[in-house]
Amino acid sequence: MAFQRASGILLHPTCLPSRFGIGDLGQSAYAFIDFLERSGQKLWQVLPLGPTGFEHSPYIMNFSSFAGNPLLIDLDQLAADGLIDGSALTALPETSEAAYAKVDFAAVIPHKVNYLRQAFAQFQPDAYYEKFCREQAWWLDDYVLFIALFEDSGNLPWNQWSPELARREPAALQQASEKLHDLIQFHKFLQFQFFDQWAKLRAYANGKGIQIVGDISIYVCHNSSDVWAAPDMFKLDPETYDPAFMAGVPPDYFSATGQLWGNPVYDWEKMEQADYAWWVNRFKATLLYVDIVRVDHFRGFEAYWQVPGGETTAMNGEWIKGPDAKFFEVLQAAVGRLPVMAEDLGIITPEVERLRDQFNFPGMRILQFAFGGDPNNAYLPHHYIQNCVVYPGTHDNDTAIGWWNTASEHEKHHVSEYFGYTHPDQIQNINWELIRVALSSVADLAILPMQDVLGLDGRARMNDPRYNDGQWRWRFTDTNLLSQGLSDRLLKLTQLYSR
Repeated sequence: MAFQRASGILLHPTCLPSRFGIGDLGQSAYAFIDFLERSGQKLWQVLPLGPTGFEHSPYIMNFSSFAGNPLLIDLDQLAADGLIDGSALTALPETSEAAYAKVDFAAVIPHKVNYLRQAFAQFQPDAYYEKFCREQAWWLDDYVLFIALFEDSGNLPWNQWSPELARREPAALQQASEKLHDLIQFHKFLQFQFFDQWAKLRAYANGKGIQIVGDISIYVCHNSSDVWAAPDMFKLDPETYDPAFMAGVPPDYFSATGQLWGNPVYDWEKMEQADYAWWVNRFKATLLYVDIVRVDHFRGFEAYWQVPGGETTAMNGEWIKGPDAKFFEVLQAAVGRLPVMAEDLGIITPEVERLRDQFNFPGMRILQFAFGGDPNNAYLPHHYIQNCVVYPGTHDNDTAIGWWNTASEHEKHHVSEYFGYTHPDQIQNINWELIRVALSSVADLAILPMQDVLGLDGRARMNDPRYNDGQWRWRFTDTNLLSQGLSDRLLKLTQLYSR
């Protein structure tokens, strides 16, 4: 579907200030929405909000595509509800400058979980809670049992549990449910609190005319309740339940050996036989909590890169035909209007473009990709159509300043000529140059990384796809950075270019 002309900011909630070492759904999230309103922004794009595992990637290390991340629960709201003694809450010390902090998950997780357990001990289920558990049971029951078993096993992946549990034999599941009853109830409590707080935050944003742009990553983690609960929907080894084939992309802009994500690929034939019910449920669930869905790795629905299990790079894979238009036809019939943005980056073929355009999904344009070639580069603004989304860079790119500091001389001279300068040295604030170009373009939607609005260098990069460790940690720690002067500057450009 086409969208009205608007702009917004890309910022994951974990990046927000909080005295507990990680951004959450509390006061600073509401302050950020106020900043968006003051700045004339209509969109807040977040990354996937699910519970994360190894290295905390919200895309490839997510324990569930339906659950929320308990680390985002605001402890102060729990204190206000009488579940924690607010005077006993202690902050984690900040050791970095306000604009370049990092989430220290090793410190954050035990600190927050301790308080979450205290809150659970005081919690008394009510009708609202029972309604949530009843309505969400179709995914919630599998997830809470999965995560309880995962913790009880010492964090072993599900295919290394006892064969009876890996195969989901009813007697074994019943016995485990009884044994782990308290742990299961704790995780139900966490999901209830997450979605209760998220619903209030989203309502606050919507009340100020701001829509939430959510994210559906095409693949799910192998060690997830999704794969454990529906192994037939994925290409797994029938004996070990390891991925028989893994997802990724061939060598590209980010990596000479490709990107090997390690997620199991779907058995699309079986999914089709089930009328894509798993995916229909996934979209319906997502649209209960966000307004617009960015579909990550959209090209995988037309054809996907499949790498045999056991490979260590993505080089030895092959393209396999995906479900194509039939999938979206079934989805549209079941869900109705599809407010979808298509992440169509990477190796994009005419077939992928036809699929995107058949359903009128706006694709993405990245300004950092625009200046390394010639005037025919599709990412240059003079090639844009209205039905697209322009970004200076995404969560996978460096910040605008970080990119500029490492750009080639060719790119820098191309940028300076394109922006009307005679030499790159005349460009003082490349982040605002890219913001201005994005906002002034004909693209219906423009989304700006918060790091670029704040004018931060490469130390504030959220993710570098070339590496697994140390990513997804950037945050800022002072809401004073969201100053009135910054709002005024962004508002002026937003109004100037009719967004």
